[in-house]
Amino acid sequence: MIHIPCSQPRVRPMRPARNERPATFAKHPASRFGSILLIMALLVISGCGNDDAYETVDFSDTVAQPIPEGSASDGDDVLNVAVGAMISPSQTLTTYQALVEYIGEKIGRETRIIQRKTYGGVNALLATGEVDIAFICTGPYIHGKSDIGFEALATPIVRGEPYYRAYLIVHQNSPFESLEDLEGAVFAFTDPDSNTGALVPTAWLAGMDETPDTFFKKVHFTYSHDNAILAVATSLMDGASVDGHIWEFYNEKDPVHTSKTRVIKKSRPFGSPPLVASEFVDEDLKARIREVVIHMHESEKGKQILDNLFIDRFDASRDEWYEEAIALKHILGSRGGQ
Repeated sequence: MIHIPCSQPRVRPMRPARNERPATFAKHPASRFGSILLIMALLVISGCGNDDAYETVDFSDTVAQPIPEGSASDGDDVLNVAVGAMISPSQTLTTYQALVEYIGEKIGRETRIIQRKTYGGVNALLATGEVDIAFICTGPYIHGKSDIGFEALATPIVRGEPYYRAYLIVHQNSPFESLEDLEGAVFAFTDPDSNTGALVPTAWLAGMDETPDTFFKKVHFTYSHDNAILAVATSLMDGASVDGHIWEFYNEKDPVHTSKTRVIKKSRPFGSPPLVASEFVDEDLKARIREVVIHMHESEKGKQILDNLFIDRFDASRDEWYEEAIALKHILGSRGGQ
């Protein structure tokens, strides 16, 4: 997990540019956003003492499907599948249901999708064998690969490559043009373990000799990338770092919120979020699942499902695709930022 320092922000001299920000982006009065503020709860993250620089934004009331608390089945006829909270719970079911059912149909098993609010919660299910496979973010993969022992089965190929990027986004009408312009702003991280939603922006700041708590006024955790996009689109946050695949997906499929944002910075490429299997899954089942997803683009039904997800195909995961993310993790760790 990325350790975000909870020290008090150091005092900075006033910057004239900060006073030039339009009032509509400097403050967010409740009257401006109506009901959306009524369904937001800002909870101070535990472990930070009296420092309120980091808060959780709870969007749970904005989705129809609650996060299930059920555990995996004891039977061998059910394939239990977890999906990391890269997108909000109801969107996860809408997006992944057909893909999960396709896998189950091909291997002759019923399927169950199990969700958890955090990436760490999904990793915990993998560690105990409560789920068989999971679609997880790159951050949890590099954090848990050695500690938990799960195995990457396949990686999605999107727009012809097995990589994705972090997108730094701001509201379309905001004055911000660079990360430096966001000094003193209110910023959204997605999950403490997220690669694009926490690790990458923390590394960007480290390159400026900054940390999130010294650079931003506040950092809020939204626990999904679509919620981070929503927060910026409605000006609840000044900026966010999000998964580029997810931003592009919504920008093509339903740009109601992405159209209200601008991408002002993109990261270098990192291995895309993989499909992983728990170490408790036998090798034969792993091989069957890998074969199903790698070849699903060859069938009409499988290709339609992938097209709906904006995925070209799946390829067997390669360690070298994740070397950049691992290197970034180690660099931050050596600087005390993790």
